[in-house]
Amino acid sequence: MTVNMGPQHPSTHGVLRLVLELDGENVVSADTTIGYLHTGIEKIAEQKKWQQVIPLVERMDYLGAQSNSLAFCLAAERLLGVEMPQRVKDIRILLAELQRISSHLVWLGTHGLEIGAVSVMMYCFRERERLLNINEMLAGFRMFPSYIRIGGLREDLPRGFHEAVKAFLDSFPDKVNEYENLLTKNQIWLKRTRGVGVVSKADHMSYGLVGPIARAAGIAYDVRRTFPYHGYESYDFDVPVGTAGDVYDRYLVRMEEMRQSTKIAQQALARISPRGIFDIEDYRIVPPPKDKVYTEMEGLIQHFLIYSQGFTVPAGECYVPVEGPRGEHGFTIVSDGTNRPYRIKLRAPSFYACQGLPKMIVGGLIADVIAVIGSTDVVMGDVDR
Repeated sequence: MTVNMGPQHPSTHGVLRLVLELDGENVVSADTTIGYLHTGIEKIAEQKKWQQVIPLVERMDYLGAQSNSLAFCLAAERLLGVEMPQRVKDIRILLAELQRISSHLVWLGTHGLEIGAVSVMMYCFRERERLLNINEMLAGFRMFPSYIRIGGLREDLPRGFHEAVKAFLDSFPDKVNEYENLLTKNQIWLKRTRGVGVVSKADHMSYGLVGPIARAAGIAYDVRRTFPYHGYESYDFDVPVGTAGDVYDRYLVRMEEMRQSTKIAQQALARISPRGIFDIEDYRIVPPPKDKVYTEMEGLIQHFLIYSQGFTVPAGECYVPVEGPRGEHGFTIVSDGTNRPYRIKLRAPSFYACQGLPKMIVGGLIADVIAVIGSTDVVMGDVDR
């Protein structure tokens, strides 16, 4: 029997379509069909000024918005040849790690819900709500703050930011323990996840799988360690690695990643002064402060030029990766020396996860397909760009 799972199916994590060929309950073949979301963000970005691209790229992997904007800004800044102040680097690292925790909470809540652990979602969204409140405090937006900008940050940290983040980070490790108490030794959870969706280390490499999926199979590849950016080499954290490469090990790896992200965020918060420099202060790239705009003719002219014409990026091409919630994702950007990008291309980890799905589900049961899709943590905005 041939069965369509998706694209209107709550457990395909977006508009993903799987054409499954079944022999009874067993999956004989699987064909992954993508393209239903058709956002066209990469093409739209070519019509926008450099700074205008940021709200667009944040909507690609919509659960890892700050990681998307960080990768794009790093690529543009490499072509511009500018270096960020240390305070800006530390703030960006803090935001990226909070975003990783937020993304993993959505993954755990929805993954648990789909394979029977309904109450876990309520627990996870309780903590995610606090992180969205921090985003709102930071920039007025809950999911897509657009706070990381080319040349620095949108503005300085708001009053009360340190206290809000510290309160969250101090309480969060106990919350992770709560999730583990519900799931890690739960016999139903173990039967639904152990030995399911197993992929060998060699297949991970040949399919280009990265992030928690690859680390669950024993591949200790993390961009933050292998190609450190923004000073990650100066932070103390571990890269959790599994052995089995199944759904259960992917769960364990992400749980430990939340703990490690908390550890990194605590270190970053301790380094950041409440007030200070928040961009490169080169007013050909970033807007001048409002007091200069209101009191100096030169500041007013620079403000007008930034918002009407934008800025130009020297001609060239580069690829800059970051470690997002789903693994290595980075931007290849091409500049022709104008105020708009000539070409933008994202290396999307969810795209490769979709490519590897048939390898994980063929030979298993149709009931396990749901568990496998959840364990890959695909975001279809990341796939259909």
